[in-house]
Amino acid sequence: MRMRRKPNLIPRLERCAHVLENSPELLRGSWLDVFAGFSELHVELGCGKGRFTCGMAEANPRVLFAAVEKVPDALVVAMERACGQSLGNIRFLAQDAADLGDYFAPGEVSRIYINFPDPWPKKRQFKRRLTAPSFQKLCFDALAPGGEIWFKTDNQPLFEWSLEQYAACGWQLREVTRDLHAGTPDAVMTDYEAKFREQGVKINRLVAVKGAAFIEPRGEEA
Repeated sequence: MRMRRKPNLIPRLERCAHVLENSPELLRGSWLDVFAGFSELHVELGCGKGRFTCGMAEANPRVLFAAVEKVPDALVVAMERACGQSLGNIRFLAQDAADLGDYFAPGEVSRIYINFPDPWPKKRQFKRRLTAPSFQKLCFDALAPGGEIWFKTDNQPLFEWSLEQYAACGWQLREVTRDLHAGTPDAVMTDYEAKFREQGVKINRLVAVKGAAFIEPRGEEA
């Protein structure tokens, strides 16, 4: 899916288009070969305006970051942020998270970040959550052995539900916290996260480590 470019976004996009991958499927299986000199490939699903992406990229110059975002306005802001900080280890994908397997080969990714996704709270919407078993399977396939999902949300019901789903599907859970910033005040944050922290909203976080095999659920439940 190519990004639909609004006229007022085109000049801004052209200034930093060198970090946009319009045909990432051509890189599938060869990200670290095409972009040589990096030790790992990390993926962020829904990078928004790029504060977290850029912060992590700056802190980890040996890691290649692929930031996925389907909202054009947010994506352009994220790209401008990366270019403004002269970060050469980020590539942006104007794509949908549901197509993850089209852009990354099995075992190609070391870590996946899912930050503050839409909770899709209605029962009939649960399969659209980025922590639902169907999305977990996409992540499991893309991750290398021992690869990780780092998940953050301010939504308590979504977090508790996600904990159950990850455990049921065979992931090893660690670093589970319901008040992230109580112990890590200098953590890299998203824009939403920074706002929530100022408001005193507690942030939930977990790390799900890829197990030996993905366990297909008997039936997904909302």
